[in-house]
Amino acid sequence: MGVLRGLLPRLTRRQMALIGIPLTLGGLATAGAVAVLIFLGASGGTIRPAPVQPIAYDHAVHAGDNAIPCEFCHRGVSTGAVATIPSVEQCMYCHAVVGQDLPGVLRLAAKWEAQEPIEWTRVHRLPDHVRFVHVTHIDANIPCETCHGDVETFAVMKQVNALNMGECMGCHRDTTNQPASSASPSGNAVLKSSASLDCAVCHR
Repeated sequence: MGVLRGLLPRLTRRQMALIGIPLTLGGLATAGAVAVLIFLGASGGTIRPAPVQPIAYDHAVHAGDNAIPCEFCHRGVSTGAVATIPSVEQCMYCHAVVGQDLPGVLRLAAKWEAQEPIEWTRVHRLPDHVRFVHVTHIDANIPCETCHGDVETFAVMKQVNALNMGECMGCHRDTTNQPASSASPSGNAVLKSSASLDCAVCHR
């Protein structure tokens, strides 16, 4: 079932209505068709429970209480496709002097001493046939919380949006024909004033 959920698109309520109402009015809404629509429109169909991480990392403390910008830790978000996860060395940049007696920081320091990486469990993942470039969205001034939720309130990082085709296409449609910002956070030029609806942009 998990493989099937990853392969099939998810439909928004609007898309379900656009498909379901004509089928119903035309007398074509069989039990099978209704079941497929319900499955494709299942709320949170691709949202999985928050995984247990090897070290408890509290975004509410880092991004919330201490107002550390997402880009400070996820450096790749403003330069390329992947946001990147900070290295142990980057974490120790702060924790060599901050919170040294905390259990999580002690585990972090042990990893640093052993020169071992932390095997974080991935929270967000798109299907392999989908191409998503973070810097393009950063340059378009799309806030991180649009996709990732109010991370500054998360004690445990979790997925809050299905990140399915219906959500992405809905956002792209909503931003079509919106004026481009005169400046982008990464300093790169904003090339387009609207989000593309071309299939080849995300499916390459």
